[in-house]
Amino acid sequence: MIMGNICTRNCRFCAIQSGTPALIDNNEPDRVAQLATQLGLRHVVVTSVTRDDINDGGASMFARTITSLHTLTGVSVEVLTPDLKGVEKSISTVLSAQPDVFNHNLETVKRLQSDIRPQADYQRSLAVLRFAAEWQPHTRIKSGVMVGLGETDEELFEALEDLSGTGCKYLTIGQYLAPSRDHIPVDRFVHPEKFQEYRGKALAMGFKAVASGPLVRSSYKAENMLYDSE
Repeated sequence: MIMGNICTRNCRFCAIQSGTPALIDNNEPDRVAQLATQLGLRHVVVTSVTRDDINDGGASMFARTITSLHTLTGVSVEVLTPDLKGVEKSISTVLSAQPDVFNHNLETVKRLQSDIRPQADYQRSLAVLRFAAEWQPHTRIKSGVMVGLGETDEELFEALEDLSGTGCKYLTIGQYLAPSRDHIPVDRFVHPEKFQEYRGKALAMGFKAVASGPLVRSSYKAENMLYDSE
């Protein structure tokens, strides 16, 4: 995770602290690449807090980090970005650095967005993914949703259809677990067999690779999802 550990937003499912972030560390992209080298990584997932305090939302830091990592032979790079306020110039900045995977999470169904992600927007997130999917040269587009926040299966399938319609081909579906009593409580615990049903539905909609299970998260076996589906 780059650009600090304090977020400018206050999503009600997230354990990251909300507040005023520290200044950007311009040496961070090179330090990320150095760490990847030390750890012998082959696939690196780069994410961040949301930085609405920065003009480009931190897009240039994502781009610089991707570029630094691409100097390492054999390393593929996946980015999990905030919505960057839906600004196409900022999204283009990230995509121009040519990540192997561009991920932006929808998180939940349309009805719950304003409650779960009060500073985000359902249609904006879809627009970010659609813009990324239409980018040339094409990159792999990924998103993720949580279940157990109060959605119905019908609402979930509608959200998956909306994601598929953007050109997103890679998907994660996981169980929401409340980080604390101050966060949105868990509405239901989904049975593992139900997760397999969700996976089958998503594949039938045209998704190329789907990771669906109680403990699945955005970066769950990310390298396998990328290469096993090729």
